Amino acid sequence: MKTPVGLTPFQLVYGKTCHLPVELEHRAYWALKFLNFDPSMSAEKRKRQLLELEEMRLHAYDSSKSYKENVKFYHDKKLVKKVFHPGQQVLLFNSRFKLFAGKLKSKWSGPFTIKDVKQHRAVELIDPSSDDPQRSWVVNGQRLKHYLGGEVEHLNTSIELVDP
Repeated sequence: MKTPVGLTPFQLVYGKTCHLPVELEHRAYWALKFLNFDPSMSAEKRKRQLLELEEMRLHAYDSSKSYKENVKFYHDKKLVKKVFHPGQQVLLFNSRFKLFAGKLKSKWSGPFTIKDVKQHRAVELIDPSSDDPQRSWVVNGQRLKHYLGGEVEHLNTSIELVDP
């Protein structure tokens, strides 16, 4: 968790690294009691520590923001922009297939014809092979890929056993 922000969660809250042993706390209390610090000086020091803590938090916020921007840049760089037009044929990714339920079956169904391209990459599809040619539905454009033609072959997964 320290990498994107540059600080641990404990440092963000308390402004220092985490030292858990009780002896350190006991010795710190003993030192305060033994040296009898001036309350005004210790109050001034505490204010300075609070300002430093606020600066650390602002720095962590800036580090987190720049880290997220870099991750978004690299993620967006790998995305392939697909442009769709009405009348094109596309294949639809069927996300309802589970990992091992017919793992040799294609997860792409179709081809479907694009009826309309809406805002924010929403695409309205129609199924030319259905009984009702007016039936349409809207899907996210990220779930589509261009259909390059030809008949979609469905794999026959049945196996014939031969006796020796």
